Amino acid sequence: MDVGFIGLGQMGSQIAGNLIEAGHRVTVWNRSADKAAPLVAEGASLAATPAEAARQPVVMSMLADDRALEAVAFGEDGILASGTPTIHVSMSTISIAIADRLASAHRDAGQTFVSAPVFGRPLAAAAKKLFVVAAGPAEAVAICQPLFDAVGQRSFNLGETPNKANIVKLSGNFLIMTVIESLAEAMTLAGRYGVDKSMLLDTLTGSVFGGLIYEVYGKVLVEEKYEPAGFTLPLGFKDMSLVAEAAVAAGVPMPMLSLGRDRLIATMARERPELDWASMAKTVEANAGL
Repeated sequence: MDVGFIGLGQMGSQIAGNLIEAGHRVTVWNRSADKAAPLVAEGASLAATPAEAARQPVVMSMLADDRALEAVAFGEDGILASGTPTIHVSMSTISIAIADRLASAHRDAGQTFVSAPVFGRPLAAAAKKLFVVAAGPAEAVAICQPLFDAVGQRSFNLGETPNKANIVKLSGNFLIMTVIESLAEAMTLAGRYGVDKSMLLDTLTGSVFGGLIYEVYGKVLVEEKYEPAGFTLPLGFKDMSLVAEAAVAAGVPMPMLSLGRDRLIATMARERPELDWASMAKTVEANAGL
């Protein structure tokens, strides 16, 4: 399939590379063109603008936030200006508001918008082990399924309203944040009583808390391996702010979200922004005098 790909950060470069490996003909664009060089060497074509990348049946984007996505979609040389009936697949974690705006704008432009955010860190992306959460017009999602299969281990179809995928992704990231916080608190308590972190984690994940997130983030906390980050503190705070925005709009109190956002703010104030968001465990330990 001919596909455009926009955004070649840690996640996007891995996803685009897997599409190339699967035999798809990929045209890439990135704000910093030098990041495209390894993919061009693998066979990708380099677009001069997002609009050029979008002159394919499908264009996928993986960008850091709403602002970056707005610039790529609505800019003078953006996806909406491509003049083609492309399917735009946004794989980013974005707000409900921008998902709704994009769905409407693409429809008005004779294009189609599909939200397909993913669960998984860069290592999972490299291993084609992402979980793809997709929502949009059924025909468009079906067309994109071979692309999802090339980058993920499983896809979930949330129906025809794109923002449903985004609220599921935000809900999932909220739960990941609560796991990091609760693991950090439990490890800090156990450590005060002389229980080794790794022993605690092995016991919990081998009994009543078996699960991917406990295992992945538990290992990060045990090893205190907060860099290179799979997901930085500012990105974590951005996502929790999007959850808060959605919660306020829906009138849903989320006290655990407030605690987590405050923990992220405190950690950003005392640590370096390039650390993984799991480094909020450092603030938990510091508050206990460790």
